[in-house]
Amino acid sequence: MAVYLHEEDLPEGILAPGPVAVDTETMGLITPRDRLCLLQISDGQGDEHLVRFAPGSDFAAPNLKAVLADPARLKLYHFARFDLAAVEHYLGVTAAPVFCTKIASKLVRTYTDRHGLKDLVRELLGKEVSKQQQSSDWGAPELSEAQREYAASDVRYLHAMHTILVERLAREGRTALAQACFDFLPARAQLDLAGWPEHDIFSHAAA
Repeated sequence: MAVYLHEEDLPEGILAPGPVAVDTETMGLITPRDRLCLLQISDGQGDEHLVRFAPGSDFAAPNLKAVLADPARLKLYHFARFDLAAVEHYLGVTAAPVFCTKIASKLVRTYTDRHGLKDLVRELLGKEVSKQQQSSDWGAPELSEAQREYAASDVRYLHAMHTILVERLAREGRTALAQACFDFLPARAQLDLAGWPEHDIFSHAAA
């Protein structure tokens, strides 16, 4: 198992076929303001790849975009809504089809309100994930080893959790409901980017 850092794009053909786990690191939580600094991706075979974008990047990244936009590849996320918006805004592609472990967790782990990645990895896989580097400077000229490890860990366990959560969704009869949620996520991300990040357009309340 190794963590590889690439500048501006993913090397061609480096990923095995099949689903890929995806995550992003940005300068903050407001997507149009806080630039995309890093995108993490893994094919689930044991290695994690980090693609770093410099300040002023044109985000060309043809190899990465081809993977993210491939309709035959399932993309696994934890809180897909944020990552989809960042990818859409900066890379200009819709990184779907989608499976979101956070949504799946909320649909099947109704016995808890703890749906963060750390809690989910601990319960489902018996592993520990450190979130110490979550709030750090991802736009720094050099990424520390701790930052690289944190970023890699965000995609390291998504394939294994996907397998378990698919089984639980089927067991609880919520597979179709989950899929409908996943299918809507690209549109939800576009609503965020278009100016409706908080307002529920489905609610009766006027705003």
